[in-house]
Amino acid sequence: MAALRSRVVGWAARQYLAWRSRRGLDPVTLLPDHALMPLRREGLDPVPALREAREDAPVRHFPLPFGVTAWLITGHEEARAVLGRTRGLSNDFGHLVGQAGIEGGQNPGGLGFTDPPEHTRLRRLLTPEFTYRRLSRLRPRIAEIVEGRLDAMTELAAAGEPVDLVRDFATPIPSLTICELLGIPYSERDEFQALSTARFDLFGGAGAVFDNISGSLQYLRGVVERQRIEPGEGLLGQLIREHGDELDTDELAELADGLLTGGLETSASMLALGAMVLLRDPDSFALVRDEPEAVNGFVEELLRYLTVVQIAFPRFATEDMTLGGVAISKGDGLLVSLSGADRDPRLTPDPERFDPRRAPTPHLAFGHGIHRCIGAELARMELRAAYPALLRRFPELRLADDAGTLDDQPFRTTSIVYGVDALPVALS
Repeated sequence: MAALRSRVVGWAARQYLAWRSRRGLDPVTLLPDHALMPLRREGLDPVPALREAREDAPVRHFPLPFGVTAWLITGHEEARAVLGRTRGLSNDFGHLVGQAGIEGGQNPGGLGFTDPPEHTRLRRLLTPEFTYRRLSRLRPRIAEIVEGRLDAMTELAAAGEPVDLVRDFATPIPSLTICELLGIPYSERDEFQALSTARFDLFGGAGAVFDNISGSLQYLRGVVERQRIEPGEGLLGQLIREHGDELDTDELAELADGLLTGGLETSASMLALGAMVLLRDPDSFALVRDEPEAVNGFVEELLRYLTVVQIAFPRFATEDMTLGGVAISKGDGLLVSLSGADRDPRLTPDPERFDPRRAPTPHLAFGHGIHRCIGAELARMELRAAYPALLRRFPELRLADDAGTLDDQPFRTTSIVYGVDALPVALS
């Protein structure tokens, strides 16, 4: 069964990455180049223009198409103020499609595009399942998933097949973990794994993003309806048993979709980009491999340094306010650059440098306030388990000989969740 799972997961990852390639990565035609600046990077680092914008004005006017008046927030203090504010700002999806003039976009619901009191109600139902104590039951299964991927990589290398750290390690680990969490039947996991990334990649335009959301929700409604008949042992089954009368099928599908999109692509990107950090920094490689107690600090610094979710859910002002000395008008949009805020010198000295022994910072990699990522502890568990296991199994891990340099890898050029599409490696 384990070998079968390995082949199916590998197949699904290959199909997913091939699908991305077939789509063609053409520049976004609807957005002016300046509007894409917060999503641009040079390797692992935000482009210098983002730092310059923060130094010039941490809250600055940010013209967008569709007649949207928006402000870009790049300072850490100002970003925390926006993310932590519960009055005067709205995440409601209707503001987004209304301001942009997009018709037919389906509200993805869930926590990210919902305001209190509805947000409060939904989060109250989910929070008990995401405490560290409750998630700890998944720790042995996560370790098994990691070891299974390492075994699969060993088999590929022994057979003379190329090993891709994105396809064979970074993507399957969070995919299978979320399947375990939700209780998705194994027969459906290949389809499940392919649903996450499309909405974060802006190359298809806004209409395509909304189409992908609709397709994902349609699939997940079917999962929920089947679990209503026969509840499983995972989170969906638990919610149906305990709160089935409080949550309709759409709400459960939206919650599952939020966990899928929030937990698969983000963790996969962290695992892949974090491996790149380790490959370029022998000291960090040795630290994580040889000092078990150092992995927690390494992961926290990695979260700050990479901040793969580059922009928070957009907020819209429901009243006039002042932010960082700037007057914001009712109806204006606010875009919080998490990657810019986490490189702010006011957060930590020398923020452009990766330091695995840096004292933990109040970074915004998981957001802040009522919309902070509910799966933050699950993501930490995956990262803390995966990196040491990878380096101890393959202490001579390196970039494949024919892969060029780390800077030559296929980074995504415009994506809300930053990442790399392939990372070919040699295991010894």
